[in-house]
Amino acid sequence: MGIADQFKDKAQELADQAKQKAGQGKDEAQDRASQARDQESGSSSGMKDRARDAKDQARERFDR
Repeated sequence: MGIADQFKDKAQELADQAKQKAGQGKDEAQDRASQARDQESGSSSGMKDRARDAKDQARERFDR
């Protein structure tokens, strides 16, 4: 095997590694995005609960 073949093999190996890491980065970004959406929906439901509690308290005060 000549030096040129060794360089070609190494270049191919590095290109494959780069593709793998790019794919992993994409997967991690998708995971972070889904986690952010989950947290956002959780906080909006918390806000709905607080609004519902405030409404109930106002009704109780009005009914007295």
